[in-house]
Amino acid sequence: MALQMLLEAHGFAVRVAHDGADALLAARDFQPEVVLLDIGLPDMDGYEVARRLRREPGMDRALVIAVTGYGQDDARRRSQEAGFDWHLVKPVTEEDLEAALRRLAPAA
Repeated sequence: MALQMLLEAHGFAVRVAHDGADALLAARDFQPEVVLLDIGLPDMDGYEVARRLRREPGMDRALVIAVTGYGQDDARRRSQEAGFDWHLVKPVTEEDLEAALRRLAPAA
């Protein structure tokens, strides 16, 4: 909820899904620029959701950010292999999120 409010304060329209299947459906309908995705989901892990998201039309351009309690090197490696662009470890600060979102800004 706090991340949702933070994104909305930055002008993003936000959709929330509570499991991987709903996240995939929401992404198809919403076509987000940014996806904040937990790795520990109830129905399929975030690695699998990220792989499936990347196969969706238009989702290759989205910024996919892991927001997770898994901060080990193996989790970071697996998130990169699955198609995440950024890996944030909970608790996520506003500064952490802003650093990741800067990747959306066009290069000068």
